[in-house]
Amino acid sequence: MFEPLVHERLAPDESAARAADFDAHMQRRRTTRHFSPDAVPREWIAHAIRAAGSAPSGAHQQPWTFVAVSDPLLKQRMRDAAEAEERRFYAELITDEWREALAPLGTDTVKTHLTDAPWVVVLFRQPYGFHADGRKRTHYYTQESCGIAAGMFITAVHTMGLVTLTHTPSPMGFLGELLERPANEKAFLVMPVGYPAPGACVPSLTRKDDAATVVWR
Repeated sequence: MFEPLVHERLAPDESAARAADFDAHMQRRRTTRHFSPDAVPREWIAHAIRAAGSAPSGAHQQPWTFVAVSDPLLKQRMRDAAEAEERRFYAELITDEWREALAPLGTDTVKTHLTDAPWVVVLFRQPYGFHADGRKRTHYYTQESCGIAAGMFITAVHTMGLVTLTHTPSPMGFLGELLERPANEKAFLVMPVGYPAPGACVPSLTRKDDAATVVWR
């Protein structure tokens, strides 16, 4: 079953202006590890998650669950478990090449962002779901679908004047148990959300220019 597409075709000048404004807006987006504990309304997080949920997905299966955590004790448990995994990662698993790549970012085993930020949103990927009768249902292109949804969530957060961080503890299996998620959900990305702390700093980095990232044919 299909329905008419709702679409507003803009005047060329309006399209050009919006494109330039959005580009400039997103160029100001930065990732920080320094969060203020200032409260952020639950409704704002709900809007960002709904916006992310409008992302295209393989076969429109929407293979994601967003778990939004504000409880301080639960955030502390997440931080304790994440730091334990990170200590093992830095001590036993990281390669010299990986360590060199991370060096400019100042990452380490201390994850204060998980307790400082008022919200920690964990995106879970669903490799499979279930039919109404309980039979297993394969989900398609779940990595791609969740990646697009995460990008739209990050964009929504930036647009409302907040900051976030894409955090991937390695491994992330502890999050499913800690957040009481079913076996068909796998932790995909951890995103603390809030205002930046006063004096928050970010690495002095340069993004690749168009010549390095775009090919015109």
